[in-house]
Formats: sequence, structure tokens, C-alpha cells
Amino acid sequence: MEKRDGTGNETRTGKGLTQINRNLFVFLFFLLLSFIFWYLNSLSKELDTTISYPVSYTNIPEGRILSGSHPDRIDLVLKGHGYSMLRLKISSNGHPVTIDLSEVSYYHDQINLSAGYYIITAPLINSFNNQIMSECKIMSVKPDTLYFSMK
Repeated sequence: MEKRDGTGNETRTGKGLTQINRNLFVFLFFLLLSFIFWYLNSLSKELDTTISYPVSYTNIPEGRILSGSHPDRIDLVLKGHGYSMLRLKISSNGHPVTIDLSEVSYYHDQINLSAGYYIITAPLINSFNNQIMSECKIMSVKPDTLYFSMK
């Protein structure tokens, strides 16, 4: 349907505009569909990623308390299939990894006396693997040393 505006020019309305909207909708639908298939395909491959986990400390020595600043999150560098990674990223905020101070070796910090103690995280990788119970493998932990104070 053609229409004349006040200047004498012809404008198209109705059928032409509907056809453009329909073509745009079809294009966007297939663009979204192709993105979904691409994403699902990428999840099936083995990936490396870093996921930040909250940390909780248990079995603090009797008569002692954690004081001052201590890391409340650590980054786990993981390797595994994308589906497992996605599941872990979704659940990482709700389930902290636990550091049992009665089972780990922590050392008195002679250089940084304000921190007091430190833990090297590399020996904790097996414990963290058991806690997250996933098909993913923890490659490393960041930071490699956790500093904390106990009073």
C-alpha cells in the first residue's frame, strides 16, 4: 500500500514493513539458534578455566582464633569438559572449599610478622579435588600461599 505524505512523496506502509519485520525476526531466531549450537559444541571440549571459591577454615587449634585479614576466596585452575566447568561455576558460590587446620601444615612467618602464619596451597590440591567432587582436575591453586593470623 502506497501513501502520499504532505510533500508529494510516496511512502510504503503496511505490507513492506511487515515483510521486513518478519525477515528480521527469522534472521534473529536463526542467529540465536546457531549461537546455542556453537555454545553446546564448545562445552563438549576439554577446557582450562579458573573458578573462584569461598574458603572456610575448620578445626582451629584450641584456645586460638583467626584474626585480622585472611583469604576468604581462592582461585582454582581447573581442566575438564565444559559441561563440568559450567556446573562448577554455577555451584561455586554456594559450596566453599574447607581447609582443616588440624590436617594441614601451617608455618610461622618469620618475615611478615603481621600475618603470623602461612599455608602452602599445593599440598591441598587432592583435598580440594575430593571436596568439589567433579570430573574436573585441579591443576593449581592461586594464591600459592595463604597468610593468616591466629591469636
